[in-house]
Amino acid sequence: MENAIKLFNNTKIRVEWNSEEEKWYFSIVDVIAVLTESSDPSAYWRKLKQRLKEEGNQTVTNCHTLKMLASDGKMRLTDVADTEQLLRLIQSIPSKKAEPFKMWLAKVGRERIDETEDPELSIDRAMRTYLQKGFSEDWINQRLKTIEVRKQLTDEWNRVGISKQEDFAILTNEITKAWSDKSIKEYKEFKGLKKENLRDNMTNLELVLNMLAEVTTKEFSKKENPSTLDESKLVAKKGGSVAGNARKDIENKLGEPIISSKNAKEIHFKDKKKISKNN
Repeated sequence: MENAIKLFNNTKIRVEWNSEEEKWYFSIVDVIAVLTESSDPSAYWRKLKQRLKEEGNQTVTNCHTLKMLASDGKMRLTDVADTEQLLRLIQSIPSKKAEPFKMWLAKVGRERIDETEDPELSIDRAMRTYLQKGFSEDWINQRLKTIEVRKQLTDEWNRVGISKQEDFAILTNEITKAWSDKSIKEYKEFKGLKKENLRDNMTNLELVLNMLAEVTTKEFSKKENPSTLDESKLVAKKGGSVAGNARKDIENKLGEPIISSKNAKEIHFKDKKKISKNN
């Protein structure tokens, strides 16, 4: 768990990483201090909190406290917010420094509305984002294919009556364990990841096997037509095990493991840095 990260130029904002929830939590008074330059950010937060409560803002009532290192060197309880809560609070702060965040939120909101009317826009956005991050076009095309396969699987889960995101997570975890011998949490820890998307940090072979597991699970579900979450869990294990057997067969012939500890920086960008240095 990291204790602090730099945000808002070079100003330190205290944060804590919750590995169970896979969320960053930010010190609210630190953010307020940066955005408002208030001489008493704690008092500013108390007034803002009261106003938002009167307006019926549930974001504030959902905020909780964590012990963080204070300026006096002691661990003290402070109000914290996750990313979603923090962005909502920023919207309520009248400050020139908050305007770029507000403009960005408005832009993102408009883009998401446009994408509901024309889903192809979301694919274009994903392509641009991956290119900007430095991924190769070949890898991006394969990654977009995994998104299509994933969508087909979630459509199948919807068909059999599964629609909650937490149930999707449970089933995905079953598939992942069956083909990789690791839970999603274990897999991410193995690659040194926190909030990052696991698929974005897979090698080509890992992506292909994950895709095989999800395609197979979808086909088994269509044939067996499970009616409960427990039945779908059995189908997920069955689909994942097909890819798991393929993984073991490949590993036996290669003489080396397929599940890699490398993340995207090591897989995609390390060689590019070497090339740029040589040039």
